[in-house]
Amino acid sequence: MIRTIFLTSLFFVFVHQSCFSQDSRETIEKAREKHEAFISDPKNYRMDSTELAHFEGLDYFEFDSTYQIEATFTKDIGKRFKMPTTTDRMPVYRRYGYVSFQRDSVSYTLTAYQNIQMRKEEGFEDYLFIPFRDATSRVTTYGGGRYLDLRIPEEETILLDFNLTYNPYCAYSHRFSCPIPPEENTLKVAIEAGEKIPLAH
Repeated sequence: MIRTIFLTSLFFVFVHQSCFSQDSRETIEKAREKHEAFISDPKNYRMDSTELAHFEGLDYFEFDSTYQIEATFTKDIGKRFKMPTTTDRMPVYRRYGYVSFQRDSVSYTLTAYQNIQMRKEEGFEDYLFIPFRDATSRVTTYGGGRYLDLRIPEEETILLDFNLTYNPYCAYSHRFSCPIPPEENTLKVAIEAGEKIPLAH
């Protein structure tokens, strides 16, 4: 049975409470440990018994402070649309704005989306979602893309921390329905930070 969910992971949302607070290596590594414990706990049903038997843990790029990037947020709310997922589920989102940043003196832009149903839930009124692919996708990271979470910023300048990038649950189990990153959020640069393809045998 496919489980439909609003978010694929909540851990990094709560680690990164502020839009401009620089999390330390220790903070992020502790969050990763909690994330893995949650994923691998059979009581949380993120993987079935067969998947758990082949699961050997999560894999990450080493923490890299150069991927804690000062970025510019531009609010630009678009029309509602149905975002494709790995199943026939079509959750309703809208573009909320753009996040622009530089890496090695090259400029890039990612679109941040707002889940229309989720914004009605307590604690998620200001939640924004950035699904993306980059040059590591299908090489060292999950081919279906990775995710970043943001809170709606109060300022134009924000901290974009790619060390907090995580996989959708579809990277661990076929039972989930996960948003597919829109084409506009495909980066030509390799983002060698955050979560890699999970370990398995």
